[in-house]
Amino acid sequence: MTVLGLESSCDESAVAIVRRHPKGHVDVLAERVLSQDAAHAPFGGVVPEIAARAHAEVMDTLVAETLSQAELKLEDMDAIAATSGPGLIGGVMAALMTAKGLALGSGKPLIAVNHLEGHALSPRLVEPLAFPYLLLLVSGGHTQLLIAEAVGRYRRLGSTLDDAAGEAFDKTAKVMGLGFPGGPALERAAEAGDAERFALPHPLQGRPGFDFSFAGLKTAARQIWDGLNAPNEQDAANLAAAMQARIAASLAERTSFAMDHFAEAYPEADAPVLVVAGGVASNRTIRRALDEAASAKGFRLLAPPIKWCTDNAAMIALAGAERFILGETDPLDAPARARWPLDAASANLQPAIGSGRKGPKA
Repeated sequence: MTVLGLESSCDESAVAIVRRHPKGHVDVLAERVLSQDAAHAPFGGVVPEIAARAHAEVMDTLVAETLSQAELKLEDMDAIAATSGPGLIGGVMAALMTAKGLALGSGKPLIAVNHLEGHALSPRLVEPLAFPYLLLLVSGGHTQLLIAEAVGRYRRLGSTLDDAAGEAFDKTAKVMGLGFPGGPALERAAEAGDAERFALPHPLQGRPGFDFSFAGLKTAARQIWDGLNAPNEQDAANLAAAMQARIAASLAERTSFAMDHFAEAYPEADAPVLVVAGGVASNRTIRRALDEAASAKGFRLLAPPIKWCTDNAAMIALAGAERFILGETDPLDAPARARWPLDAASANLQPAIGSGRKGPKA
């Protein structure tokens, strides 16, 4: 099963070709990723209009380059998959509309992929991981715990009540002037810092459940920074280290509760697996904290390589292949979606709603 995948949900334009073998082994035959960091750096964050235009300008060229890299033609594909949401709607439309044009012109089936399902299935790029497994999806836009029961079947345990972990990283880095993208910049600064120098709150410490909260932590970090008289590089390093340590500890604690729940719900799982995916999963401190928590609970931590933690098209192509194997395709009027929960039933029954300066966020 050979699938062309396209991704443009935020600020990376990506195309990949994945071959999924009958027993689950996966080969990534070619992939291309173009970052927009330079375009967004002057603004300290992703500007949706700039991102959408940049995606639209390069997506068709990336497809041609990726096919050439793999020494394949469009007619060699079994299907064409593209992110259909969630994400910045202008960006999502770039990959989806390109995929629709390619599908219409070639007669190949279209698979509209949930970007979050791409992250959920990304560890299967590394090994044919069996279901069920526990998933921590942690990125700039999402922080949630789910149980992956099968392709297309995910049960949400909890999510962030306000800001995502990646958002807390990025905005704290922006306050301190560490540069863009903020998460990696904060991690670099933290290497020279003392995590005990500043006292930051531990979000939801000890509170039962599987939800997260990072808005208060972000605010506390900003107040500390604003209260410093002429902060220097060491102050920035210390606050970055403290922020990173608190986020890692919170993720590890809440995930530990979820591992207990998973063990009770699936006692037949002899070697349970905790998967961490999403851009924030590339943070080494967070990986160490989760690895320690998983070992303590008898779980194996599985994190995809860093290039497949951040937004990429290989995971979209794989998600498309998995759905195509199940006989699932989409019509050419498949919509682009800004919001698209993996577990729609849980999202409707127990919406996670917080608020910010610009209004409610769900």
